[in-house]
This record gives sequence, C-alpha cells and structure tokens, in this order.
Amino acid sequence: MRITVLGCWAPYPAAGGACSGYLLQDGGGNILLDAGHGTFSRLVQFIHHCDLRAAVITHLHPDHYVDLHCLRHATAAGLREKHRWRKVQLFLPSEPLHIFEEFSACTDAFDVVPIESLPEEEVSPGIKARCGSVGPVRLFFLPARHNLPAYSVGVEGSGYFVYSGDSAPTEELTALAEEAGIFLCEASGLDKDAEFLRGRHMTARQAGTLARQARVKELIITHFYPEYDLSVLKAEAEAGFGGTVELATEGDTYFLY
Repeated sequence: MRITVLGCWAPYPAAGGACSGYLLQDGGGNILLDAGHGTFSRLVQFIHHCDLRAAVITHLHPDHYVDLHCLRHATAAGLREKHRWRKVQLFLPSEPLHIFEEFSACTDAFDVVPIESLPEEEVSPGIKARCGSVGPVRLFFLPARHNLPAYSVGVEGSGYFVYSGDSAPTEELTALAEEAGIFLCEASGLDKDAEFLRGRHMTARQAGTLARQARVKELIITHFYPEYDLSVLKAEAEAGFGGTVELATEGDTYFLY
C-alpha cells in the first residue's frame, strides 16, 4: 500500500500548496482520499486522471471536496474521448443535501455511492462502521465528530491504514485506529486552540494521545493551519504520542506492507 500526500493544509493552502487530498494505491487500484483546493493538479503529477478508479470524500467542506469539479470535467472528457472505460466510483456523505445532489447529477463522470447507503459491520466490539470496497480493498466509514456529517476511514488491503478526516477525538476513532500500520490524523491546532476546536477538530497533542491509546505503529499528522510553525505542532504531537511523529509533506509517499 502506498499513500501519497497531495495536500495537507486547511482551511486554505499555504503558498504553492494544496488542501486535504491523498492518493492511496493498493490492490492494483488508485483511490483519491479527499479532494481539497489544488489537489487535482497534484494528483496528475503522480498518475493520469484516467487511471483513478475511485474517490472518497470524508465530508462536504470545500477544503475536502472542491476539486471534485476538476475531476468531474476530466473524467467526463476521458470517457467521451475513449481514454477511460468506466466512471469514477465516488463515495461521499449525503448531507448537506444540495452539495450531494450537485455531484449525484454528474452522471457523465461519477457512479455515486452515498456512504449512508452502505451496509454496517462491527469493526470493534460495540463499534459499527459502513463498509464498502474498491476491488480487493475494503473501506470502513466511521461517523466522525465534526460540525457536518463526516467520516473517518479505515482501509484494509495489503496493510491497515486509517485516516481520521476531520474529527474531534472519540473512543470510536481510537477503536478504528487500533494497531493501524499508519494513522494519518488531523492536527488542526496547538494546545492553546483546544477550546476553539472542541467538538470539531483535534489539537496536535490530542492526535498524539489518541494514536498512543490506539497503539498505532506510525503516526503522520496533517490538516495544518498555514500560519503555524509546524515544528511546534510536531513537538506537541510527539508529547502526546510519546514517540516520533511524521509531518505530512506534499509529494511524499509512505509505504505500508
């Protein structure tokens, strides 16, 4: 399994950067995890857009979905010009309804799968998630604690990878992330931001603490406010984790076996 960082900033990108977006490659398929501002141009630096099989949108805030518009036009053109032979399978929440309906209407590019329509499965004692698949890769969608309907995502393939999406810390997310080979977790703020972020996001220290409790093998933090010194975020995450933490870096690829 390969995870490539396309963008790591929020709610707007740093100069020359992009917002949330990651390319996951496993089981012979390419899956886009989130599609924030600027991620499409980064995506096509690594693969041709016609080779993208599926896209997963964790929630419908612009810094996580807005480049779906780029993907829609590219996919429709690829199908029309016979460079692509199937639509992109698009997993996304069904709320806010007006945004969901906008992409559901893009039948020239997407096969839309509302996450809420997927079957439920117990992924840990007492913890249920919606379950889907892209080829041999299984996807587990756990409701996140955010200010819009949102999901954290577990990916089971040649390894086990968990992406927090945007979420405050929860026991359910800790259970989903348990013993993950890589845990890609938002770290939206510093200790001083804890009250401002409460119920919507995590501080870097909270991300580290959750990862420690989940006994993850590797923690990579992401979703950075562009005005912050990332070395301070890293230090606070490491204090919570009790070990070395990686900063998501645009263009870097992480491997999981």
